[in-house]
Amino acid sequence: MINKIVQTMAAALDGIQDGATILIGGFGSVGQPDDLIEGLIEAGPMNLVCVANNAGVGHTGLARLIELNRVRKIICSFPRSSDPVAFETAYREGRIELEIVPQGTMAERMRAAGAGVPAFFTATSVGTPLANGKEHREINGRTYVLEYALPADIALVESWEADRWGNLTYRASGGNFNHVMATAAKLTIAQASHLRDLGTIKPEHVHTPGIYVQRVIHVDRGPAWA
Repeated sequence: MINKIVQTMAAALDGIQDGATILIGGFGSVGQPDDLIEGLIEAGPMNLVCVANNAGVGHTGLARLIELNRVRKIICSFPRSSDPVAFETAYREGRIELEIVPQGTMAERMRAAGAGVPAFFTATSVGTPLANGKEHREINGRTYVLEYALPADIALVESWEADRWGNLTYRASGGNFNHVMATAAKLTIAQASHLRDLGTIKPEHVHTPGIYVQRVIHVDRGPAWA
């Protein structure tokens, strides 16, 4: 019987190695797997490469991971948020590397990884410092730069509901990067606010099929969604 639900945070995050590349879902605090990030801090891996929309806010979640010197490099679109003190301090002190990637390009790089596409051309960043050192090609009279897929070892995602096969549903804007990240990692770990019996999630509500998900942990975050 396929059952991807694990009972403890330690089991959910078991086996994550030092130096792993980790995709962290969410757009700011929306859809961010905060409980999994806290579990990752407890698990203790070091020298991580983290991929996220931003570099964390305040002193919790991803920001705390950075503050504790667990992150060697951050790949993100918005390193400066409303309260970027943890990242800015680490960056000024030379404790973290930064790779800025335009938001749409970052999403497409992960989508390409999930689809088995090694690289693609895009017009985004042409003529800016972000295109320096990258291959340029003219196609149909327009200049494009080559961007490589962005696969990862681990994806940490937040879902609204899940079943034991790992099928996931996201609520409203909570989907953001979670779906595309789930497809791009060797191991996808999902925290779910609600667990459903197999077959009760309508097919059209399955935003990430269970084939992309290896572990699910229940994190109760509020009343059921009607």
